[in-house]
Amino acid sequence: MACQTKIAKAIVNKGADYLLAVKENQGGLSKAIKQVFRSHRAEPIEFSSSPLEKSHGRVETRQCFVLDATDLQGDFSRWKGLNKIIMVESSRAVKGKPISLEYRYYISSKTLTADQAADAVREHWGIESMHWVLDVSMNEDACQIYKDHGAENLSCLRHIALNMLRAEPTKVSIVGKQKRCLMNPSNLERVLEAGLSGASKN
Repeated sequence: MACQTKIAKAIVNKGADYLLAVKENQGGLSKAIKQVFRSHRAEPIEFSSSPLEKSHGRVETRQCFVLDATDLQGDFSRWKGLNKIIMVESSRAVKGKPISLEYRYYISSKTLTADQAADAVREHWGIESMHWVLDVSMNEDACQIYKDHGAENLSCLRHIALNMLRAEPTKVSIVGKQKRCLMNPSNLERVLEAGLSGASKN
């Protein structure tokens, strides 16, 4: 948690705002946020509701709730600029199965409405998803290159490679496409052609 509080402080010191996911291992903060939302259940809370999303037989809805961080019980001054606490409730219905609920919690230094918080969380998920793909397919988190601008340059190259692999329309996973490129130069040519063609259109 010390690392996260330092990140929050650095972001605020630069004049920017943060939106950070609250994990279970952040015991005190996580428990305090859950307690606040539980205690407000019977009261009106500003919230945003997303439209239905249907995919693979699932129906999903999301609601985003926002409260002031001043409602928290305890001392959380280590989180510089802490302004809002956010809860996202995801409801998933699959035919023939009971409805499942999932809750995720966030903190932000910005004064957000429920709609703004919902948009920010969706962007956050997109970034998390991209980093997960980069780690799984290209082992990004294990990279030990830090000298000069090596890390930034490699990160840029990974993003370019990922975009090229995604541009190639074959219905195969990113890792699968990488293996195909390794085994057959013609597959690599198709990926490069698709990637460069997509770049020229932008």
